Amino acid sequence: MNRGLAALGDRNFRWFFLARAITMVTGSMSSIALAFAVLQIDNDPVSLSLVLTAFTLANIVFVLFGGVVADRLPRALVIQTCYVIDILSLGTIAYLLFTDTATIPIVVALAAVNGASTAFVLPAMQGIIPQLTRPENLQQANAMLSFVRSAVTIGGPVIAGILVTTAGPAWAMVVQIVGWLVAIPILAMVKLPPPAGDGRFSLFADLRVGWSEFWSRSWLVVVVFAFMIMNAIHVGAWGVVGPYIAKNDDRLGIAGWGWVVSAEGVGVLLMTLVLMWFPMKRPLRLGMIGISLFAIPLTMLGVHPAVVLVAIAAFLAGAGAELFSTGWNVAMMENIPTEKLSRVSSYDMLGSFVVMPIGTLVYGWLITHADPAVVLTTSGILYAAIALVTLFVPSVWKMGRVEAATVRG
Repeated sequence: MNRGLAALGDRNFRWFFLARAITMVTGSMSSIALAFAVLQIDNDPVSLSLVLTAFTLANIVFVLFGGVVADRLPRALVIQTCYVIDILSLGTIAYLLFTDTATIPIVVALAAVNGASTAFVLPAMQGIIPQLTRPENLQQANAMLSFVRSAVTIGGPVIAGILVTTAGPAWAMVVQIVGWLVAIPILAMVKLPPPAGDGRFSLFADLRVGWSEFWSRSWLVVVVFAFMIMNAIHVGAWGVVGPYIAKNDDRLGIAGWGWVVSAEGVGVLLMTLVLMWFPMKRPLRLGMIGISLFAIPLTMLGVHPAVVLVAIAAFLAGAGAELFSTGWNVAMMENIPTEKLSRVSSYDMLGSFVVMPIGTLVYGWLITHADPAVVLTTSGILYAAIALVTLFVPSVWKMGRVEAATVRG
């Protein structure tokens, strides 16, 4: 089979890829549908922030428990069960919208249910991929999944906007529900051996094992702690200050910001194609260099926010982000025992995401008390410095690929 599509030669990966692609396509409009659903109920940004906060906090609270469950139970079954929960929670919101009986407190509660469900899905997704394909195909498998994700990130919001405008947010939710309904029986075609272990379940003992696996690897600890700060900068500087600049600086404008975000997505998409064919010999070294490129559009946004220049910089940053994403996934999957991968991934997710809400609040305050140009250029310098300083850690700089015969697990 063509090298770039070699992972499709594995039956289990084919079924998983099909199910995942369907849910990514139908789910690409979920954030827009939920946002406009909330604003349809109560046209108040505070209500929207409450719903999004409920989702995020539930995800953070349950992600470690999700990692334990995904290591102890069949991962495909965990994913299917969470899809059923998502169908019920999102279906309830859609029903309440159709009947004009939705209220913000109910939507907040259901968003929390959906966030908790996602906390189980993500570690299971991370842990299942090495079980689906041969070790030599791990990079291609991750790149293929990234290709679909980036493609729908570019086109999904456009389709969602049209559907929400013409039919309403409830119908966009129905589309996602259909995606989950289709994916559940497809995932049943994935046949994997039972999880390793003695069958005994102890939450705290399993969490200690996961923590030990996490803390024993310097490359893992250093990169996760770096992203604890980098993600806070990203979500604050890019997610809060970026739209503010777009709205208030005619050199960029709201339409221009759309082009910038799309250019970033195109960069991700094209890099996934490259990585499907060309192996990464030093996944972490390339990944951290790649992710540092985000400092370029961040700085450019502060110094000279012209559409073309920021879009070109965002394109480069998108390509660099995909270098990191695939390199990081390959490093994790090749160096962490498969039976512990979901738990270790949950610590990665917790560390990487826990400070993001603080980043949003901090930058919301900074933008009202300091010059946006100073805030963004300082953030760009800090972001690049944190990313590149990790390269001084020998295990990050020197890590190569694990031979197929010796992949952990």
